[in-house]
Amino acid sequence: MARIALCQVNSGDDPAANLKLVRSGVEAAVADGARIVVFPEATMARFGRPLAPVAEELDGPWALAVAAVAAEHDVVVVAGMFTPADGGRVRNTLLVTGAGQHRGYDKIHLYDAFGFAESDTVAPGASVTTFELDGVVYGVATCYDVRFPELFRALADDGADVVLLPASWGAGEGKREQWEVLVRARALDSGCWVLACGQADPAATGLTVNPKAPTGIGYSLVADGFGRLHAAAGPAPETLVVDIDTAVSAKARTATGALANRRL
Repeated sequence: MARIALCQVNSGDDPAANLKLVRSGVEAAVADGARIVVFPEATMARFGRPLAPVAEELDGPWALAVAAVAAEHDVVVVAGMFTPADGGRVRNTLLVTGAGQHRGYDKIHLYDAFGFAESDTVAPGASVTTFELDGVVYGVATCYDVRFPELFRALADDGADVVLLPASWGAGEGKREQWEVLVRARALDSGCWVLACGQADPAATGLTVNPKAPTGIGYSLVADGFGRLHAAAGPAPETLVVDIDTAVSAKARTATGALANRRL
């Protein structure tokens, strides 16, 4: 069993203030026994503001401060940040730090959809990323990645039984329904648990944000490899702490044959 916390928060424009969200979220999650604490995409700074001025390398002060929080509490923290890229763009990076880990996953699939063009300011990543903790292999993916089943199957091929999916989902008609369907479908495709941690809905706490930016809808979700929902948040800031039976992943893959029977 693995105990994992999903901290659904509203990030602001200031990385220092968002670091305080990380610290308080980790402290609360550790009090509930979590070994991994997941925060949304864009935890460092929300979308809708210039990203290049806040982007830092993984050995920069923001990432190292998160690493210090993880080390203090002996947990792995996964949180969205931005790292520099060529041409004035940034990379949309998930920081994975703690328990001997300190690495990043750069979002592969960029959100050029629903009238938003992430690729204008963000450069894509190219590498699938996993890490191991307490004998369990975890994969990571980010937000729009959830629309691409091949990534989740690749993570399963690399040994992942759980995929952690931070997001800052764009609002709009039908988008909540798509979010739930996609999370559950990717769990079924891969036989993995998918733990999806979104930015809270700014409207739920009266925050004013750029209406054209994907700043979150909440509704973080936990689905197993059979597509069953085990936990779900509402739109407002909230923390879900869940116990994951990683043996369910192997059972799901055997039952569905979704990996073994694929032909393409």
